Amino acid sequence: MSPVSLRRWGWIHKWSSLVCTVFMLLLCLTGLPLIYSHEIAHLLGNEVEPPTLSTPMPQGNVDAVIASAKELYPSKKPMFISQEADVPEIWNVTLADHMHDHDYKPIAVDARTTKVITEPAFEGGAFMSTMLALHVDLFMGLPGMLFLGFMGLLLLVAIVSGVVLYAPFMRKLDFGTVRRERSSRLKWLDMHNMLGIVTMVWLLVVGGTGVINTWGDLLLKYYQNNELAQILHKYEGKAPLPHTASVHDAIEKAKEALPGMRVAFVAFPGTDFSSAHHYGIFMNGDEAFSSRLYRPVLIDANTGELTDAPELPWYLTALLVSQPLHFGDYGGQPLKLLWALLDIATIVILVTGLYLWLKRGKAAKVAAKSSNDKRAADAAMPALARGQEAS
Repeated sequence: MSPVSLRRWGWIHKWSSLVCTVFMLLLCLTGLPLIYSHEIAHLLGNEVEPPTLSTPMPQGNVDAVIASAKELYPSKKPMFISQEADVPEIWNVTLADHMHDHDYKPIAVDARTTKVITEPAFEGGAFMSTMLALHVDLFMGLPGMLFLGFMGLLLLVAIVSGVVLYAPFMRKLDFGTVRRERSSRLKWLDMHNMLGIVTMVWLLVVGGTGVINTWGDLLLKYYQNNELAQILHKYEGKAPLPHTASVHDAIEKAKEALPGMRVAFVAFPGTDFSSAHHYGIFMNGDEAFSSRLYRPVLIDANTGELTDAPELPWYLTALLVSQPLHFGDYGGQPLKLLWALLDIATIVILVTGLYLWLKRGKAAKVAAKSSNDKRAADAAMPALARGQEAS
């Protein structure tokens, strides 16, 4: 690589890293507890456990589940109901004043007895909800998500430019060498380079999936305005009719349409995941990968008839796959531990990179001051003396 190319890549790596470093540190620090969100919620007592029954019972009527939740807040409307794959004994019912209300009320209802269990802590409690909001959108909604997405793109640029620079700078050293016997700055430079190249693939995966996740709202809007609009063209211009169809029967119809799949969640008419006329019943598989891929079934909320069960487009599939991959939710505790260790390694990379930049800036100032002092001394020296010193 020519000196000019080396300087250009160095400039790209320096400034792409510096601009995103603070925000990447924030994402790594908030992402660490989010990897263990379920475990932390359980430790804090915010995880809802199904009651132990004296005799086993089958799941009850879903309409009764919703009615039990509404008894707590009669004026509110259901937005979603959902079940965790590993806790089918609980229906999580979300109630709100309107279908785009962010101040919603989560209610946990026993799926067997159809009785309310508790009103869980919002997003697992104040601490976890704060971590999630900072990690997702900095409490700024869509603008915050898009801003973090841009920071993620800068991270990808920093990774690629760092890989380009790795070979020229380390060509005389063995892979992973850390020169501890030299200066502290050189030691931290080697540590920064070693951790960067070792975690490169993971950083590309997590950074890339993070960027995709920030586009989630835009991708969903695009789907609603294109593919979904084509499916629902016969409803165009029609005012929504009362939602008189049974949710329980709608779920059973969805199971008949997609045998072998289970219900992940139901979106009520008017939410972002359905239309103004339909229950959006989202089905998924029961394996590690298929459980992350959803297939919507649209049931007319007035007549209870099946409208369609479309395949999701590729870009929504990419979004659904990227979400659990970003947090390491695929492989249980071993993968979570690996994700946590790599997250900590990334924090070290970011901190050492910032340290090296500050250290280099300080050294440059000292060198500049020394040079200025020398020039000042030369200027103050008589001309004859300067000539004799030069000779």
